[in-house]
Amino acid sequence: MALPQLLPSHSSSSILHKSNFFTQRCNFGLYQDAKSGCTTQPLHHHHQRRRKTEFLRCSASSFSEKSHTNPNPKSDDVVELPLFPLPLVLFPGAILPLQIFEFRYRIMMHTLLQTDLRFGVIYTDAATGTADVGCVGEIVKHERLVDDRFFLICKGQERFRVNKLVRTRPYLVAEVTWLEDRPSGEDDLDALSNEVEMYMKDVIRLSNRLNGKPEKQVQDLRKNMFPTPFSFFVASTFEGAPREQQALLELEDTAVRLKREKETLRNTLNYLSAASAVKDVFPSSSSSAQDVI
Repeated sequence: MALPQLLPSHSSSSILHKSNFFTQRCNFGLYQDAKSGCTTQPLHHHHQRRRKTEFLRCSASSFSEKSHTNPNPKSDDVVELPLFPLPLVLFPGAILPLQIFEFRYRIMMHTLLQTDLRFGVIYTDAATGTADVGCVGEIVKHERLVDDRFFLICKGQERFRVNKLVRTRPYLVAEVTWLEDRPSGEDDLDALSNEVEMYMKDVIRLSNRLNGKPEKQVQDLRKNMFPTPFSFFVASTFEGAPREQQALLELEDTAVRLKREKETLRNTLNYLSAASAVKDVFPSSSSSAQDVI
């Protein structure tokens, strides 16, 4: 599920940092499909027979309390992790479909399939460089093709922070430490989560209305999730705003993350409310309003 165009708060300045560890640019041979939010290979690269590949979409049911909490890793543990820089942000509990065809990452996959099936997904773009904080992707399903490409379904697990690069060839391997949320003090996390869910429902309802879709009752979005995994689920729906998503991934306080998401959703709701009012007064302008949603 993806929300419509988001309007981040003016006070929500990105906390992305261009890492000093990453001195080379990577040609991934990948692109992000704007409709599905998945990273796939452009169809024109290969003239293979058509395949029907099911890509799982992110849903609240993916974000169980255990999805981001492995009993083994501790925040002070230092481990080596192969890295896969991508122009997207993976969150704990989220599902990420990938097609791997570049040689160095095929080498990585062969190694991972013989070991622990885990690698680090880390956000990168031309403007900000490569981030220091990412999320472990665990391979839950894979298919190896005859030409040695791979179709993968990965699930987000723990977050990590890059301490230093161990090597850069044939693919990046870094020394990382695990990142966990700190206690949120006296904030009522359940109340905050309920407020965020309310704003999400209103945004979905108004967005459907502006796009001419039936205004039906929005389903339960939280699905009894605890506040931390729910905050990651909300952030994962902010597709199309990867820098804001990266800022949310880097936060180490569930309350701060929920408050920032609440402000973003409130701004978006105000915009949609204004667009809806314009549509009611000037029905002919509804098509132009839909173009920006």
